[in-house]
Order: sequence, then C-alpha cells, then structure tokens
Amino acid sequence: MGMATTTDPAEIAKFSALAAEWWNPKGPFGALHRMNPVRLQYIRELALRHFNTSARKPLEHVKTLDLGCGGGLVSAPLARMGANLTAIDASEEAIGAARAYADQAGLEIAFEATTAEALVERGETFELVTALEIVEHVSDVGAFLSAASALVAPNGVLVLSTINRTQKARALAIVGAERILKWAPEGAHDFEKLVTPEEIRAGAPDLQWDEPVGISYQPLGKGWALSSDISVNYLIASRRPPA
Repeated sequence: MGMATTTDPAEIAKFSALAAEWWNPKGPFGALHRMNPVRLQYIRELALRHFNTSARKPLEHVKTLDLGCGGGLVSAPLARMGANLTAIDASEEAIGAARAYADQAGLEIAFEATTAEALVERGETFELVTALEIVEHVSDVGAFLSAASALVAPNGVLVLSTINRTQKARALAIVGAERILKWAPEGAHDFEKLVTPEEIRAGAPDLQWDEPVGISYQPLGKGWALSSDISVNYLIASRRPPA
C-alpha cells in the first residue's frame, strides 16, 4: 500500500495560476524574494557546521533535495552553493518556471514534477532536504512530515520554514501581508493550515530537532533578519542520527 497523498489540488491550482510571476520581485511572490537572503544565510551556516565544507561552496557535492521548490527561488541559490540538487514540486507550471530560469542562468538542477511520497516509494534519500514555505500548503501535515523525514539519509539534515499558528501571525502574515501590504497573493495562507514547531517535531519524531529560529521583519527599511521571535515566521532544522 502506498503512502498517503500530501498534495492539495486547490493549493496546486492556486500557485500554478501564478507560475509566470515567480521571478518578479515586485509580484505576488515579492515577500519570498525579500526573505530569501535570510533563509539562505541559515542554510549556509548550517551546511558549514554540519558538512564541514568550504565557505565558497558550502553545499559542494552535498546530495540535496529542494522539496516544494515552486519557481526555484531557493533551488537556484542552492545550486550556486555547489549542491548536487534535485528540486521537485507538484505543480507542472511551477517546475516549468523553475526550469526556464535555471536554463537561462546555466544552473544544473534535476527538476521533476512529483511529490515527496513518490520519491520515498522510489527509495530516494538525500544528505540535505529543504522544505521552505510548503508545509502550510499540504493536505496532510503528518503524511508530509513522515515523507520528508523518510527522505533524509543517515546523518542528513532536514530544514523547514513556515508560519507559526499564532494570533500575531494571523494579524501580520495573513491580514497585514496579504490584504494590506499585498506582499503575498491574497488567500495564499489559511490560518487553520499553519503549523507550530511542536507539531513539526511531533510529525517526525525519529529526527533530532534543533530549537526553531525566528525570521522577523525589521522596520525602517532594514528588511528581514534571523531573530529569537518565532511567533510569525520561523525556520527549524533536524538531523537523522548516523546509521
């Protein structure tokens, strides 16, 4: 019997319709463009500590999966960090946008329109799995975390980022960012589908989880920064013990 499906057809349709906008920094994915340097800083520092690689190519030869890659906003920088990279998304349109950008930029990335559970059934594992801003869009969080966890090789790392399910997040990330500031497509996030750090840990208990790290918006034009405030956006990493 196969794994439970994690895809949500309504979510896939919503983001497929916006596929042409992925690389427009002033478009509906503008907030992700602005957050990207902070997310990549976190991954870079984690990679340097865990894989003991060089600062110039912190993911050199690291077998990496960008899970739910969308239009490739994270895939492209991961490839530039030297990753041996596979990037997947359930949206054919998003994969098309990601592949077009990578081809134009001369980046070698194995893109595929597929799901985490399909890779698990093929027996795939990776040294680094990134799942950024995807867990809040899947149909079954438990099934998704189980699949993502199964894709992490012994001594491998899983990195997730998402929005916490708090009233502050409702006010800032949904009402503020979507409806007032137009930083994200209106309706992009459903408050009830947001996931807490405790729920993420509980969904993959076989991994050793770090404490979450916040991503906070700094006023007066300073932009996004890593912080101790996890009440809105946060990153969290885990490791699978060595075999």
